[in-house]
Amino acid sequence: MKYAVIESGGKQYKVAEGEIVTVDKLEHPQGKKFLFDKVLLFKDGQEVLVGNPYLAGLTVSGEVTKQYKGEKLHVSKFKAKVRYRRKIGFRPMLTDIKIENIGRDASPKKAPSTKVAAKREKKIDNRENRE
Repeated sequence: MKYAVIESGGKQYKVAEGEIVTVDKLEHPQGKKFLFDKVLLFKDGQEVLVGNPYLAGLTVSGEVTKQYKGEKLHVSKFKAKVRYRRKIGFRPMLTDIKIENIGRDASPKKAPSTKVAAKREKKIDNRENRE
């Protein structure tokens, strides 16, 4: 079974082709294609790829099918011994996306610059010298 784990709105979702996933509202019109480029994990049969933190060149595409308000969520606040209680609620805006394709991107992402990689190595070396 082919599936991927994507990140959207600070949350992670496990998606498969043909599946409808509900995410926090995306500013994208209904009926248009949407591309998730933050893929954390990909599994295709026996091959498993894990990103660090994301997989370069791998994307998940889908079509926005519906934008709507979700069920009401209740939030309660309480402070002991001071008779403070509040109950509020809100309805989050949600987006349904039908996943169409999980695969390689036509334009792969750039690799991190050598300056950033050199800084990381320098920090690691400094940590080892302290010990």
